[in-house]
Amino acid sequence: MSLSAAPTEPLLSEPTPEGEQTLVPGIAPISIRERLEHLTQAPLGPRKLQKPLDIGLFDLAARNQLDLF
Repeated sequence: MSLSAAPTEPLLSEPTPEGEQTLVPGIAPISIRERLEHLTQAPLGPRKLQKPLDIGLFDLAARNQLDLF
């Protein structure tokens, strides 16, 4: 009984910004269209950072006052 491996197909690869990456046999790479569809389904985020609400009950700096008594 000999242990000979079946002839295998050469591994495919694709260039990415991180470098050359080997593809898994039988798995198709994610296309640009699929990436864009995924991004369009994501929830929208704010365009600017929100200003802190430093008044009244939500004023965290006022909680640091120790001279009340």
